[in-house]
Amino acid sequence: MHTLVHRRHRNLPGLFEGRSTRVYDVVARRFVRRFYRRIAEDIAATAPHGGALLDVGTGPGVLLAEIAERRPDLELAGIDLSADMVTTATRNLGTRATVRVADVTALPYPDRSFDLVVSSLSLHHWDHPEQAVPELARVLRPGGRLCIYDFPFAPFDALAGLGSAVPERTRFRTGVPLLPRCVRYVVAVSTDPGA
Repeated sequence: MHTLVHRRHRNLPGLFEGRSTRVYDVVARRFVRRFYRRIAEDIAATAPHGGALLDVGTGPGVLLAEIAERRPDLELAGIDLSADMVTTATRNLGTRATVRVADVTALPYPDRSFDLVVSSLSLHHWDHPEQAVPELARVLRPGGRLCIYDFPFAPFDALAGLGSAVPERTRFRTGVPLLPRCVRYVVAVSTDPGA
């Protein structure tokens, strides 16, 4: 069943262009902001001081704005497939983060660039999540973590093999009445650079 549901949710960057981008921006900033605040609090509590964070599928950059408010010491970056979303995120974030058009299967960053990679309500849209695994592993520093917050039907199992530890999969309260809970999936990469 998870595969069938996932097949209906593909990367559709055209869906997030033009007027749709403006609508999504309003929804994210006004109606779903409580969810992004909860994620930002979760991230802020565990991110290393002065660390670097990448938000995959950043959309209008609301999560990055919330993280920046709580942790100004972090270096923040985001990617999205939609050029309009990147433009909107850049406008919303100003100089607090850098945002680029990119795909999670071809990240435009050097090896070991980030201590933390975060994604919220994006994984279920990834066309080939298994192809993202080598890229995520490449850009994460030893001891880094991947934190994904998404619907229960998202293809979390496709990310198997990213870290040496067993992933932690827990329920996460969103604070949004129409979506009271999602899944928080956390996996740490090896602290041994040779592993």
